[in-house]
Amino acid sequence: MDKLLFQLKMRGNLTAGDLAGSLGVSAQAVREKLARLAEEGLVEHRDEARGIGRPKRVWQLSSEAWKRFPDTHAELSVSLIEAIRGSLGEDALDRLIGHRERETEMRYAEALSTCESLDRKVAALADLRDREGYMAEWRPAEDGDGFLLIENHCPICVAARACQGFCRAELEVFARVLGPACTVERTEHLLAGARRCAYRIRPA
Repeated sequence: MDKLLFQLKMRGNLTAGDLAGSLGVSAQAVREKLARLAEEGLVEHRDEARGIGRPKRVWQLSSEAWKRFPDTHAELSVSLIEAIRGSLGEDALDRLIGHRERETEMRYAEALSTCESLDRKVAALADLRDREGYMAEWRPAEDGDGFLLIENHCPICVAARACQGFCRAELEVFARVLGPACTVERTEHLLAGARRCAYRIRPA
């Protein structure tokens, strides 16, 4: 995976200077690489006003670049969802999602069972999600009110678009495994047009 594409995926819209600082190379080298990626249709740019002076050129992934990141068994998943919905009905699909939800919850609950503090639970959950392909990370919220769990990629995105019950189930699993001493709120949603999914986790 190209390092520039990875940085844009993980960190969002960035200038050539931002990318140069992250990668430890010159801004000119980054601009040349971005120009090549733009010719391939993998990155796009827009000019943003940032304080005094000329607008800054900000780069982002194109829709074509998103295809470079894996969406696990996308076509098969959608075919199965539509087959279940068409043959057995929406209730059967809900039962299937519920079964997956229970299995996921049991696995996550076991992994978090030895975590004594909320920050350790959030860290463990982020590690689980990262290993599942969500490019997950966590950090304290900038305003000091709780923590952020950030997922920079969704390996089941196509399936989730076909059946948003997957997203509902994941949010409910997070709330249950983290426990009643906290609240979980989805603050960014890839399916709503955001570049990632993010969750604010606050002590109750």
